[in-house]
Amino acid sequence: MDVNTIRALEEGLENFAGCAVVISHDRWFLDRIATHILAFEGDSQVYFFEGTYSEYEENKKRRLGNEEPKRFKYKKLMAE
Repeated sequence: MDVNTIRALEEGLENFAGCAVVISHDRWFLDRIATHILAFEGDSQVYFFEGTYSEYEENKKRRLGNEEPKRFKYKKLMAE
């Protein structure tokens, strides 16, 4: 999205009285609009955090250290 579209979306979300689920890779955008984070962390754990994305990142480092993401190993659906 271009800058004007992002700004319009940001303004619309800030003025919206309800709840919206936003999924984005844009950390700067999330930091500006997010008030709560529902994070899917390692080992399929779900963590709920009240605060901005930057605050969540700081909290995650305190809780887990500088743990790197791990690859999932999936079970085969059918035997060969």
